[in-house]
Amino acid sequence: MRSTRLLALTAAGALAVSACSGGEGVDTGTGGGGGGGGENTLVAAVAAQPDQLDPHVTTAYPSFQVLENVYDTLVVPNAEDLTMEPSLAESWETSEDGLTWTFTLREGVTFHDGSEFDSADVVYSYNRIIDEDLSNAYRFATVESIEADGPQTVVMTLGQQTPNLLERIGAFKGMSIIPEGAADELDLTIEAVGTGPFQLESSDASSTVLTAYPDYWGGDVTVDGVEFRYITEPAAALTALQNGEVQWTDNVPPQQIQALEGEQAVELAATPSVDYWYLSMNYDREPWGNRDVRRAIATAIDREAVAEAAKFGAARANQTAIPEDSFFYYDYAPYQADPEAARQLLEGAGVQTPLTMGLMVTDEFPETVTAAQVIASQLEPIGITVEVQNEDFATWLSRQGDGDFDAFLLGWLGNLDPAAYYQEQHITDGSNNYQGYSNPEVDRLLQEGAAETDQDARKQIYDQAAQLIVDDASYVYLYNPDVVQAWTPGLQGYQIRADKAINFESVQLP
Repeated sequence: MRSTRLLALTAAGALAVSACSGGEGVDTGTGGGGGGGGENTLVAAVAAQPDQLDPHVTTAYPSFQVLENVYDTLVVPNAEDLTMEPSLAESWETSEDGLTWTFTLREGVTFHDGSEFDSADVVYSYNRIIDEDLSNAYRFATVESIEADGPQTVVMTLGQQTPNLLERIGAFKGMSIIPEGAADELDLTIEAVGTGPFQLESSDASSTVLTAYPDYWGGDVTVDGVEFRYITEPAAALTALQNGEVQWTDNVPPQQIQALEGEQAVELAATPSVDYWYLSMNYDREPWGNRDVRRAIATAIDREAVAEAAKFGAARANQTAIPEDSFFYYDYAPYQADPEAARQLLEGAGVQTPLTMGLMVTDEFPETVTAAQVIASQLEPIGITVEVQNEDFATWLSRQGDGDFDAFLLGWLGNLDPAAYYQEQHITDGSNNYQGYSNPEVDRLLQEGAAETDQDARKQIYDQAAQLIVDDASYVYLYNPDVVQAWTPGLQGYQIRADKAINFESVQLP
């Protein structure tokens, strides 16, 4: 390891990672120039603070809203169509048998501590994820070795063909490249050192402040910094935008979207997302491990009503996760809202009602609360009383990880290839299979699909897997939302994306 690597790091300052308590008032600050960051600082209102800042460990979207601007990956999704394009890797080649991938790295890149980026950092970052079995270790399931071949070349050797390898290493900043040895010398939960356009200045319970990195390899950044302010209530975030206290937000009240379309004080943008929202039940808690009980719940839910209540028209009901404009979309919807059929399924399962189900949500994603309330009203007629358990997001994540739930409701964001999200959530012992689902046929199909190189054949495989996953109600899929964001008129250089990645490097303030 280069011992001077981390000496020049200007630390992030103290980071308070306790989540904002849900539903409480939030001080949105005063003045329109950007809080403590100066007149050329973009102030962005987001719903929740990061649970932590280690890109290899966190799975929380509020963390990646910040980290998207701090770290880089070898490849990155194009903003237009989400196909992979160069980032820290300038180019790559694949052997004829598809088992060796050679990446040529970009020269002249430095980390925020001033040290040079090279192949040792890539090898260290990826092996850290693998060796410590961190959140994204499953993405390397087919990788046999990762080696440096000189300072600007990284060679990945695979045990089987992996057609979505680029997506696996570049889909989001959970695959960030960090400096060699960084995890040994820094507390990455509260510190950050990347190669991205902004560097971490400070973070606390009210905001995270980034400043432009002057030696960013991608060229000059157009603002001096970004301040992420945590404003839980969508109405408060919108008010802050209208008052000029912030210049951007993705925390837009869904019930006001239509009215905002004609408002001159706000520029509103929306695009179909690749996200899905879902309910999942804990197989280790009876009776939720009973397939017919889960199918009864799936049958009782009116997804159209849930989507309308949660997103006010800015979502489409879907029972298979994948949105209609995806190549992998599968038109399969076996459940129709039918309380009588749901009651019959419960009777056939030998389950006595009334039942009580705790449903874990977080008002840091307000639509989960609204959706849960609607679902509660829909399950009551079949004899299931839903106790909506509203947690701050840090507690929500902790309870999910500990298996301390009957059921939970949340979304899965930035979905590009089913080999990632289906496999991670539904293969036996998958890293995000918190519900405890296991179906040997699904395992076989997901493993087969991950190695299939013909796209049409892959789709057929994932169609079969999706049908089994839906039939088993491993997840009860609800809807695909739109990405809806708003900013102050005159703001330029920002592009809304279907994967909800937030990039501010090219933003210009009015």
